Amino acid sequence: MHPSLLLTLALTAAAAPALAGPPWISIEFPANPYNASTRDAFCVVHVYHHGDAAYYPVQGTAEGLVNGERRSVPLTLTDAGMPGVYAVRYRPETTGSWMLVFRVGAEGEYGSATALVVLGPDGRIISTTVPTSRRGKYLMPERVTAEAIDRLLHERAG
Repeated sequence: MHPSLLLTLALTAAAAPALAGPPWISIEFPANPYNASTRDAFCVVHVYHHGDAAYYPVQGTAEGLVNGERRSVPLTLTDAGMPGVYAVRYRPETTGSWMLVFRVGAEGEYGSATALVVLGPDGRIISTTVPTSRRGKYLMPERVTAEAIDRLLHERAG
């Protein structure tokens, strides 16, 4: 085998463990009105891998319960021109119980992270959480199911 190929394989194998571990997600509210890419955004989503901003695909939905009827509305996230930063365009509903759900990463070996953003009756953010559990010395994002979201919406509407 050619020596440069061996070196490339060795470096690739050595770099692989650095990619291990789940992504992280956080929510910024209010969005920075002085930045043209986040101006007028409802909120901003930040995505990380360990301590570094990372480009991971992010999906978001507004999940609601209005007069006992479940609703799900896809959200528009736009790249804010900074690594791992996405502006969320959303006009809140003022009837029913609503939350925003943002998911980053894929289910699998390194997992995903989900941010749950609870909205008040006026459409403003009242809390944000990323469900986690401790695994050894690590805080790991938990998988959030559709059933868990339904349960939370019903509890809030209660």
